[in-house]
Amino acid sequence: MILTRSTNRRKRVLSGLTAAAVLLGGLVASPPANAETDNGSVSPLADFLRQALDGQQFEQVLDTNPPTSTAELNALRQDGADKEAKQLPRKADLRAAATAAAPITQQPQIDLTVIELNRLGRPVSSGTVLMSPQYPDGKAVPVDRDLHTTDVRWRQWDDAGWYANHGQGSIDIVPGRENAPIDFMSPYPASVLKLMVAFGVLRLVDQGQISLDDTYAYQPVTVSSLCGPASSGTVRDYLDAALTWSSNAGACAMVKLLHDKGAVDGLNQTFQDLGLETLQLKNTNPANGARWGNPVTMSSLDTAKLLMLVNGGRGTLWKTPGGTRVTAHVLSDASRAFFRSRLADQGMNVTLSTTNWCGADYPAPGIPQLTPSRWIGADGTVTIPGHGISYGRDVRPCNQEAEVTYAHKNGWVNNSGADAGIVQALPGKGGRTYIVAMFSNLGYQYVDSNRPPAGAENMWFTERLAKLGKVIDEYEKRRSH
Repeated sequence: MILTRSTNRRKRVLSGLTAAAVLLGGLVASPPANAETDNGSVSPLADFLRQALDGQQFEQVLDTNPPTSTAELNALRQDGADKEAKQLPRKADLRAAATAAAPITQQPQIDLTVIELNRLGRPVSSGTVLMSPQYPDGKAVPVDRDLHTTDVRWRQWDDAGWYANHGQGSIDIVPGRENAPIDFMSPYPASVLKLMVAFGVLRLVDQGQISLDDTYAYQPVTVSSLCGPASSGTVRDYLDAALTWSSNAGACAMVKLLHDKGAVDGLNQTFQDLGLETLQLKNTNPANGARWGNPVTMSSLDTAKLLMLVNGGRGTLWKTPGGTRVTAHVLSDASRAFFRSRLADQGMNVTLSTTNWCGADYPAPGIPQLTPSRWIGADGTVTIPGHGISYGRDVRPCNQEAEVTYAHKNGWVNNSGADAGIVQALPGKGGRTYIVAMFSNLGYQYVDSNRPPAGAENMWFTERLAKLGKVIDEYEKRRSH
């Protein structure tokens, strides 16, 4: 049973905000009055997800790098311009930061959606829940039969504003929502944005403008720390690297390809035409494919719907607000098969699932997925050459006990932890098929109090995200019977 600790949490959050305000010399705004609001008409799934999110006690994570001065807060404002160019800290620095971490000052920002699918790949139920300083116990979002909501005023992520403005954004993502009852600053999607890039490139393939086996010469006008120098490879290989082990260089090449073809504005308009209004690949640099900053936006609901298209499904999957029927034929069968196969070959099983650490005391197990054989060595351990990471745990026992496949993409920077994918039961393991998408500000800057002092340097998230993944999967397994 999952219990709510609303009163105690609010005391902790308000206490943390008061301390932060003193620490930053008044930079943190006082929280607004937080009156209870009615969840309205929401699904049983959404109600469960709210309880599951609340039950993970995310307010107990530690912050390794909270701003302590006006100068540091101003530096955060600059970080929003090209977030992915920020390199992962060295292992020694990460250990030192984790040792000195302080309690998080307010409730983290989390956006979570699950869409349940039937055997035809059609949606049968969905749930979307938001958590933030304004909604510390989680807020279930009313979603209509076409998997759309007008009840949320989506705001662009603001690194400094999360600290200084009680987690409330100032730039609207979708126009005309000023009177929406829910106000939410959408976490930066990090490398989950590569789903949008791949979708755009595969649309060009379907239109006959390019082929997966074309060689693309990536020739940046200016070299960025995010993308690296000039390179050459097939479109297929660039997409494979971007999706399976999250190569930034591969994704930059494909973003520049989209710019070269004059396709970025068209891609953003396609998302609008499909009713995926929060999916926006904006402000990237046509000179090199870099500048992945806060104007790049994705909500969990629209991301889950995008993955429905990748998964396929018969007939109309949803209708847009204008009444247009949307089907899986937005992508060709071949493009969908390629897209899903690359997600199914995911090497970074480290967020809602944690099978790369099979059998470890930390982090906790998440979604019980089958780890793709592509990354497993003769000794059973997972190695990701592109990142130079060897996880050092024999994953074969977890593969023997695996219950699902998980075709997914995750992403991480210091203040973003995200994961989105398609979960499907293995034969005889429960029959569930669902899509889960989760965005949060809980990147590698935030750690657990029980994080071991050594051996977890490649664990870039709180293990509470994995625990959330496991709770969701166990619920879906029960629902499938």
